[in-house]
Amino acid sequence: MFKDIVLAVTPSKICECAADKAMSFAQRFEANLYMVHVCGMEQGWSVMRQLIPSGETDRLAEQLEAYYREKLKGVEHYQIRVIPGVPHVEILRLARKVNSDLIVMGPHTKDHEDTRARTWGMTGSCLERVSRKARCPVMIVAQESPYGEQSFFNILVATDLSREAECSVGYASQMARQYNAHLHIVHVLELNPDQELPPQREIEKTLQLCEDKIQAMYSDRMQGLPGCSIHTSEGDPALEILKWARKVRADVILMAHHSREQEPEAAYLGSTVAKVALNAMCPTMSINRHFDMRCALY
Repeated sequence: MFKDIVLAVTPSKICECAADKAMSFAQRFEANLYMVHVCGMEQGWSVMRQLIPSGETDRLAEQLEAYYREKLKGVEHYQIRVIPGVPHVEILRLARKVNSDLIVMGPHTKDHEDTRARTWGMTGSCLERVSRKARCPVMIVAQESPYGEQSFFNILVATDLSREAECSVGYASQMARQYNAHLHIVHVLELNPDQELPPQREIEKTLQLCEDKIQAMYSDRMQGLPGCSIHTSEGDPALEILKWARKVRADVILMAHHSREQEPEAAYLGSTVAKVALNAMCPTMSINRHFDMRCALY
């Protein structure tokens, strides 16, 4: 399924959830794992130019190797790269260079734990920029998951019925076929809390229209799947998506990177994606364009 995985890491606990997931994928699919740590921004441009000649990057690479040594024993093909530069630029550059089909990142910033909820989803953050410009899906891992072989039995994809969401539904359907998994398509009718609640009969009618539209829009995607369910509800999108993810025991959540209200180049990682990724018990994949899987599941 995945053949070339880029993992953005630091030698610290804040990246262990993402590292565990990337390494489990690398083991299962015998994939090439590229662990990248971008350094130098804290010291400034003048110091950054001296990091390679001074041997500092080599020292940091050895530190990463030592920190992840036990978990890397099951990964046959891996490289550790410490690169001076701007984090999102170098992560994207490496992903293009190795033609990666997955980037794995944690939700944390380089700052303290208590700032992550305020900063990681903001426009200009490293994660936001990588998610917006990546040529492959970006998996955001915020919670611990069992280390080792990873299987997907229930795949949940959220759609707002926009053109952008078709990309995430398309990728989710490919994953469902590869894993012989059940695909759950979720649509949430967002209600304005500042306005009067519509009559329940009107809400039910709107939800039925949305379900009919999903059937029409994604009929080709759903054909041949071992199982496919459509779930519609009203309320706060992030809370409803998290609720459905718990209810169906989702192993992964897929969402479009940006909403229909935003132009792709102007959009930042939306608050709904941020809330879901930070609070979901399973990984969240951000999809910003159409992708095709390169390899079959073995």
